[in-house]
Amino acid sequence: MKNLIAALSLFLLALPAHAQQKQASPQTDQQRRMMGCDTQSRMLKGDDRKKFMNECMKGGAPGPEMKKHQERMKDCNRRAAAKGLTGDDRMKFMSACQRGQT
Repeated sequence: MKNLIAALSLFLLALPAHAQQKQASPQTDQQRRMMGCDTQSRMLKGDDRKKFMNECMKGGAPGPEMKKHQERMKDCNRRAAAKGLTGDDRMKFMSACQRGQT
């Protein structure tokens, strides 16, 4: 019984070290590309996001849906700056503007 408890204890102590080794493994090119594409596409939704992710993972240039989103972002930023918005007011405005509600 003591041997079983000792073996189980050693096993449980070794788990965090094993998990750290797995996390430390280098990312593949595909994993890095996926993270980059995901970061760029966070503001897109539905079919637009799917199209962008598909093109981005193939290594293609941003599609029209991303360009449209970027232009909308620039316009919303200009409008928020012109109104002198900061903090929570700016965040609320930007959110509504990006959804086309302003």
